[in-house]
Amino acid sequence: MAVLTSSSQNLQVHRFPQDHYIDSLRWLPQLSAFHRHIILSAFDSESSTSSLQILNSSNSSSNPPELTFQSSLTTPSRITSLTTSQNPNKPLIAASTFSGSLLLYTADLVNGSLEFVDSVDEKGFHLGRVNGIDVSENGSEFVSVGEDGRINWVSFVGGGLSTRKVFDSNGLVSYGAVKWASPVEFVSGGLGFGLQWWDQRRPGGPVSQFKANWTRGTTSGIVHSIDIHPSRKHTCLAGGSSGTVFAWDLRWQQQPIMLSGVGTSDLPILSPSESDVWEVQYDNYTTSSNYRNVSESRVLPAMICSEDGILAVIEQGEEPVELLAEPCAINSFDIDRQNPSDIVCSLEWESIAILTRS
Repeated sequence: MAVLTSSSQNLQVHRFPQDHYIDSLRWLPQLSAFHRHIILSAFDSESSTSSLQILNSSNSSSNPPELTFQSSLTTPSRITSLTTSQNPNKPLIAASTFSGSLLLYTADLVNGSLEFVDSVDEKGFHLGRVNGIDVSENGSEFVSVGEDGRINWVSFVGGGLSTRKVFDSNGLVSYGAVKWASPVEFVSGGLGFGLQWWDQRRPGGPVSQFKANWTRGTTSGIVHSIDIHPSRKHTCLAGGSSGTVFAWDLRWQQQPIMLSGVGTSDLPILSPSESDVWEVQYDNYTTSSNYRNVSESRVLPAMICSEDGILAVIEQGEEPVELLAEPCAINSFDIDRQNPSDIVCSLEWESIAILTRS
């Protein structure tokens, strides 16, 4: 385990080498202040097997964190996206796969165990890779998007899964990410940095669309990740190719708010990354310090991770704050909802990093 302390950012970084590739990871709801759990999807290249694993992260004010393995279940296909509900007793874990299926599990945080619940893999759900999946706040509804141009709604009621096709582009559009905005609304993103706002009360197609035509030569990019802040559901945050991070405000629908990106020379700040932004999340830790001073027209601070090994905080009109600069890709990260000073991220060179800000 390596430890790095940054005096300027009051940041501690603890690295934990692993013996497998980590596709995605998430914090699970916290049971106690000193014991937290991480769910991760792993891939063993030697055996070509995939699995979901639960790790226990223990920490105290006087000791560095320890990361211990608790349980594992083999999955039928490699995981492409991972999301969890916030039920503190038995959170649901939904995983999408390369083969076009959705897998649902429950985690017993007391015993640190996983249990398979159900799956959706019937013909016609998705053809090929499912690129994105998200769970609603109530933990009973999921939405998935795929490279096949299909969007599906999945309900978990009465211990089983039921599905409904929301949209099928018949291969004309490829989707890369999806995020719930309300119990009945969600946002999808894909090729051309396009975003679509969907309302289940108005079926048949998106109720609003954003077409990326604001810069030269970047519209061939793709959105990899979307986030929506619960207090500002009219604004969607998106990250994708060429270090591009932008916000889409429904009040000014065709004018993006650029936060980062190659080829946007009019930006007042430098872009922290020039490669694919794999994940973007609003950073509640940075926001909390000056939330009252942030106007409604200003985009709240965000965190990104990228293919060129950057983990950074981006704030509109400010220079980015680099938290990590690794010699390998940072594939995914997650900010602890209950304690946003803590971040967990996966490094391509088979390692997990836990960061603590103070």
